[in-house]
Amino acid sequence: MNDSPVVRLEGVAFTYPGGEGVSGLDFQVRPGEATALIGPNGAGKSTILKGLLGLVPRTSGRVTGAVQSTDATTDAAGNGHAAPGMIGFLPQTTELDPDFPISLEQVVMQGRFARLGFLRWPGRADRAAVRRALDTVGLTGLAKKRFGELSGGQRQRGLLARALVSDPRLLLLDEPFNGLDQPNRDALVRTLQLLKQQDVAVLVSTHDLELAQQVCDNVVLVNRVQLAFGPVHEVLTLGNVQACFEGVEVEIDEHTLVVPGHEGR
Repeated sequence: MNDSPVVRLEGVAFTYPGGEGVSGLDFQVRPGEATALIGPNGAGKSTILKGLLGLVPRTSGRVTGAVQSTDATTDAAGNGHAAPGMIGFLPQTTELDPDFPISLEQVVMQGRFARLGFLRWPGRADRAAVRRALDTVGLTGLAKKRFGELSGGQRQRGLLARALVSDPRLLLLDEPFNGLDQPNRDALVRTLQLLKQQDVAVLVSTHDLELAQQVCDNVVLVNRVQLAFGPVHEVLTLGNVQACFEGVEVEIDEHTLVVPGHEGR
């Protein structure tokens, strides 16, 4: 396995045109590792993911790896750009209308469009990639089913398959466990563990600290600035989490840290 970071951030700030953003980012994600972004509502977790996709300007620092290496001081837009298929992204919400007559496999095929371009129809390799992605998330038997007829958890896993179908080296997940029942939650955990075995690098925004302990190798604690980065057992201490979630009650026992559920930007 190549141990070089798939993505590395050094002194990075991502800032919206209005001035809101997140700064002081210094962390990396290696092949076969999952890293959790943890912080309160509005801490900048989603901003980091969107910044890595080039959707939020990078106003300082350097990003190297799966995202093209550029210095913000010499790049007018302040952004790096990933090669097609290099990064897979599962957003917190989707624009897909559940009533639209489209099958699950057609939704997953959308993830191949960056490779296909506008002038080429999906071929044998694309269809095989869709089958592999559906197999990875455990939905092979539902490929022909209309997307809107799937359960909420199955749709979430289908969208994950769409993010995986281009065989990304880096997978960005924005609160993927929100609203999932236990069977779909367990299936998603198994999928992430499988992806790590396949040397995919995973960066996941979550407020579920127990889940971070279960799936992730490292944690980035963030609240508009990076507060800590390192192995889960070193970073998810009561003191660190209380400092990150200032004003929010935090409980700890010998197994689990618990923070009340919330949604984060």
